[in-house]
Amino acid sequence: MRPAAGPRSARPRCRRALRPGLGCAAREGAGRRRVRAVAPRALLLGLGLAACKGVDTGVYWGLERMIVQPRYEPYGESRFFADGRAMRPPPAGTVPAGERAGPGEPTVPGAMDGGGYRERIPLALTMDLLRLGRERFDVVCAACHGILGDGASAVALHMTLRPPPPLIGGNVRAMPAGRLYRIVEEGYGLMPGYAELLSPLERWAVVAYLRALQLSQAADLDALPPAIRAEALERLGAGAGRAR
Repeated sequence: MRPAAGPRSARPRCRRALRPGLGCAAREGAGRRRVRAVAPRALLLGLGLAACKGVDTGVYWGLERMIVQPRYEPYGESRFFADGRAMRPPPAGTVPAGERAGPGEPTVPGAMDGGGYRERIPLALTMDLLRLGRERFDVVCAACHGILGDGASAVALHMTLRPPPPLIGGNVRAMPAGRLYRIVEEGYGLMPGYAELLSPLERWAVVAYLRALQLSQAADLDALPPAIRAEALERLGAGAGRAR
């Protein structure tokens, strides 16, 4: 005979433990530890949500003014100036940064003239300018384009992907002087720009010397001055006589 069951305790029975073998007291202690471990995480989560952008917490966002700053867009409107334009015209006499002259040098015009490239070199063509152009051409340009500008160089032989083009051909001869200046300044294709190596005066000097190279490699005899034409005919005749 089993003894009669006594009255049940008012204390609720604890649930089955996650790990077998734990008593009620051990299971309740583990539950309190889990609550204490979860509470800080919930607090951090709440603080993180409160710190999100757009949540109205009453906190002054000191760094927000660095992210969202009032500014004018290019060609935008402005109520500050009488003409309503945000962009201002440069002061009179302003020279573009790429056209600044060196010490003792006059102001050198750039590649553009109005809305297009300059057709002619905007400097006086002197022997000093051509000597400067030859010096800089031999240092900067001849390694790829050749001493004569014909594209014959040791570097060009190894550039099989895209060899440097000859500079005395019809395509380059037809370019306006300002276009050549801009190519020297900013580069073209695989060729880098040489604005850091050549001053504006030196760029025009290189263009002037290139024009001299183009004339020397494909000049019409009738276009030469009489004295030079006579000398050329004399040398050509002497050369023809030696060939015979």
